[in-house]
Amino acid sequence: MSIAEAAHLYDAITEADLRDVGSVKWTRFPGTIGMFIAEMDFGVAPAIAQAVGDAMTSGFTGYLPKPTSEALQQATARWYAEHYGWDVPAGDVRLVSDVIVAYEFAITAYTSPGAAVIVPTPAYMPFLDVPLRLGRRVIEVPSIEIDGRWTMDLDAVAKAFDEGGELLVLCNPHNPLGTVATRDELLAIEKTVSDAGGHVFSDEIHAPLVYAPAAHIPYATVSDAAAGHTITATSASKAWNLAGFKCAQLILSNDDSRAAWDADGGWAGHGTATIGVIAQLAAYTGGEEWLNGVTEYLDGNRRELAALVAEHLPGVRVTVPEGTYIALLDFRETGLTGDLGEWFREHAGVAMTDGAACGQAAVGYTRFVFATPRPIMREAILRIAKALENRAA
Repeated sequence: MSIAEAAHLYDAITEADLRDVGSVKWTRFPGTIGMFIAEMDFGVAPAIAQAVGDAMTSGFTGYLPKPTSEALQQATARWYAEHYGWDVPAGDVRLVSDVIVAYEFAITAYTSPGAAVIVPTPAYMPFLDVPLRLGRRVIEVPSIEIDGRWTMDLDAVAKAFDEGGELLVLCNPHNPLGTVATRDELLAIEKTVSDAGGHVFSDEIHAPLVYAPAAHIPYATVSDAAAGHTITATSASKAWNLAGFKCAQLILSNDDSRAAWDADGGWAGHGTATIGVIAQLAAYTGGEEWLNGVTEYLDGNRRELAALVAEHLPGVRVTVPEGTYIALLDFRETGLTGDLGEWFREHAGVAMTDGAACGQAAVGYTRFVFATPRPIMREAILRIAKALENRAA
């Protein structure tokens, strides 16, 4: 799909069209513009629609057969080799239902009961909640902003390891900061973790959604030490809009993680959906042209978002993401307090995630998902502007 074709198709999608689809994003808060949940409003690639339709027509709806799961393992390995230069053995790709299941596996494999999981914040909300459910503590490490770009505070990470941290969460590309880590940054993280004798859970679910000149580098590829202390999770779900299909991939790069998988009997893979495997196989093998068109459209959206904020929202800041389709809007200078998500739903008719849900470091922010038609994004910013003007008046 060309850039012009993508822009024409996506600009024509209306709020009414999206409400008719009935997704959580457009029905949880009736009458609002849905900007709070990380999914796209652009449908799916034709190759995916064809593969899923063919499966339904043929009755391929039973339990997941081994040849189909192996095909996705091989396709994932090829995608990583061709796009990121990581020659992953297909046998080291394991299928799970979603990245949170992979996170749970990493926590149980790499931490002891009562130990801490180190979560740089702002963070994807479940990263803060899941460890507590598994009898672990959470140490939040606020990220630092340097020259308009958010990075990990490695001195604070080292201190967190000293305070009982055993596993560091690395989200790259980062949700919700949008940072795509450089090789030097990843090497610095590796040294910090190695010095502490710790481990890393590397969430790379947004890896296909990166904007030039940034480039995704899998953390486990930067050194043998990184590969030796890491479990990597990925999925086609964000880049190809398949969040409801319950399929993700866990990449093992060391003997400890392989032994943990074997000891678990592969139970972490229970719940992976047959139709999700079919859809993701189609994404990796036939969805690249569609992805390229979507990425170009999102690139335009992120730039326009920055321009709209600068023009219509005085006192509000946004860092232009290097990857993902998620941005943080900084409302701290406006004086707004409390649950900002609730305030903007009530006063602007725009549903965003209150930053506090992403950790203490994001209080005063909202998480804004810009994977939506450009006219709808513009309307959302104008509604926010009007709400702030009315408040000031």
